[in-house]
Amino acid sequence: MNTLKSFIGGVALSLTLAGSAMAAGVDLNASSTGLALQGYDPVAYFTVGEATEGDWKITSVYHDATYRFASAENKATFEANPEAYLPAYGGYCAFGAAMGFKFDGDPDNWKIVDDKLYLNLSDEIQAKWEEDVPGFIVKANANWTDIADKSPAELQN
Repeated sequence: MNTLKSFIGGVALSLTLAGSAMAAGVDLNASSTGLALQGYDPVAYFTVGEATEGDWKITSVYHDATYRFASAENKATFEANPEAYLPAYGGYCAFGAAMGFKFDGDPDNWKIVDDKLYLNLSDEIQAKWEEDVPGFIVKANANWTDIADKSPAELQN
């Protein structure tokens, strides 16, 4: 019995380490294990109109990132057209991208503009971003082509 427990523990550890090694690239704001949006459901922003935590048992992997969903229906909706539900700038802060940096996007600070989900770092940053949403989106889009493939640390130098 102890041998079986050791074997199962070893397999679980191996899968965890393999997941970390295959985590999403620097263009996506994901945890070291590849969890995107801090586990929030990307579809719920569009269907429920609020940040909704996903269920760890209902997931989908897209571009090496794992997305969680509040329901199997949301998962199916996402899988039918993932690009429609992915946050702009890989889930990094939209205001940060406009400034040429990558900061964490907080799933509770968000806005949908022209059918695209944008996240921001904090309440204060969200308020600043909302002072000129169209202008900041233009700046962020222009910057994103230069910063997408750079790590947040590279952009701090």
